[in-house]
Amino acid sequence: MRALRWHSAQDLRVEQIPTPKPGPQEVRIAVQYCGICGSDLHEYESGPHAIPVGTPHAVSGRTAPLTLGHEFCGTVVELGSAVSSLQVGNRVAVEPEYRCSHCAYCRSGAYNLCADMGFAGLMGDGGMADFAVVPSYMLHRLPEGVSLEQAAVMEPAAVALHALRRSQLPAGGSCAIFGLGPIGLLLVQLAKLQGAGTIIAVDVSPQRLEMARQAGASLVIDGKGLTPRALRHTIASATDGLGVDTSFEAAGLQATFEGALRALRKGGNMVMVGLMSEARLDAFDAVNRELSLVASVGYRDVYQELMGLIEAGRFDPTSIITKTVPLEHAVSEGFAALVQDRSQIKILVSPPMGRNHKR
Repeated sequence: MRALRWHSAQDLRVEQIPTPKPGPQEVRIAVQYCGICGSDLHEYESGPHAIPVGTPHAVSGRTAPLTLGHEFCGTVVELGSAVSSLQVGNRVAVEPEYRCSHCAYCRSGAYNLCADMGFAGLMGDGGMADFAVVPSYMLHRLPEGVSLEQAAVMEPAAVALHALRRSQLPAGGSCAIFGLGPIGLLLVQLAKLQGAGTIIAVDVSPQRLEMARQAGASLVIDGKGLTPRALRHTIASATDGLGVDTSFEAAGLQATFEGALRALRKGGNMVMVGLMSEARLDAFDAVNRELSLVASVGYRDVYQELMGLIEAGRFDPTSIITKTVPLEHAVSEGFAALVQDRSQIKILVSPPMGRNHKR
């Protein structure tokens, strides 16, 4: 079978490798779509960051080179001998978090905090391939009313929904979302769906700001050229001079981190979703205004809710998809395009040959 393999930074190769066989508790799926995530881009540009090199991951047992892609879906084609929860032919979404099932976090139900946490497609083989083998616990059978294209972007939607759950955003409350990549745009949709009053979206891309407006943002702000003071004033003016109840940092940049803090009213809370190695914090200001900061990683127990929202016609995550490309062009038309063109939001890779791809 064909697979897009990470060998090192700037070295991704579509290779022919043996088709994997599932173990007793595993399932092999024929992959239909696999999204390219910001984490994949980090590995492509300057990795390894999460990809294990030298020492195998504790759950997957894998090291590089490995197959990228953790936002994927497909159809079950082979079951492990101990799997009884699925059948061949089932359409499935993949919740790609590894879990050991025996650490304190897994036992408490917080499996996204597993002591050996990781993701298929980063710490083990993923979905940018004709076939993928994953543990059966990762798979969710799709209802009839949920398409495979919708399932392909359920993983970033799960990140957004978990972050929303981690927040203290009240019904009718105000929020500001800094960074309008896939997670930020999905946060706009889900915050509106869950009853947020004022939703402020901040970015520097006109295309992304317009997408946020269409997704339900009350106010969009082009942060390009705005001083922190001017940005704070604009947000305060839209919230009775107070600032927002909740802010979401979804870009992983110092500027957006500071902006998300400044946007808060006294007693407000900020959710950190974007990935960054370190951030500078005005601790005096945070204490003086009694701010709360929480982090959000991955997701847990959100896929069923998402599928219900999609099936009911209340939520459609495919609005963030800007292009679909074949596996053989995943690097040139997928990864490189996302690095070079901010109008691209979510690019799907579709392994099946002969598909009519969206350009």
